[in-house]
Amino acid sequence: MHARRKPQQRRFERGEGRLKGMLIVVVLVLGIYTAWKMVPPYVNDYQLADKMQEQSRYAMVNHFTEEQIRDNIFKVVQDLDIPAKREDIKIVANGNVVRISLDYTIPVDVLVYHADLHFSPNSETKSLL
Repeated sequence: MHARRKPQQRRFERGEGRLKGMLIVVVLVLGIYTAWKMVPPYVNDYQLADKMQEQSRYAMVNHFTEEQIRDNIFKVVQDLDIPAKREDIKIVANGNVVRISLDYTIPVDVLVYHADLHFSPNSETKSLL
């Protein structure tokens, strides 16, 4: 009698293992899908902030006008598909400081969840003299 009970328990345990395995796969797939939707806006924001820092340094050394700086930053915004307008780019450029800032929001839909990701990259370079 004792030998008959073990196969029945094993069948039950095997089914439980399959359910756990399926749940783990579903959770992993949902996690990957969420990351696929949420990570690119953060990467683009990082790239934009890096380019803004670079442009503020170049603008200080090369004495770029505010419009030249705005044009350069807007090209980057367009290349990265960031939903911002040219006039949203705020620039202060005088002999002592170059300050660049931009506020924008990216809507992200992940299945039934909607999120608005708000970004505010900025850069400031001051003259050493």
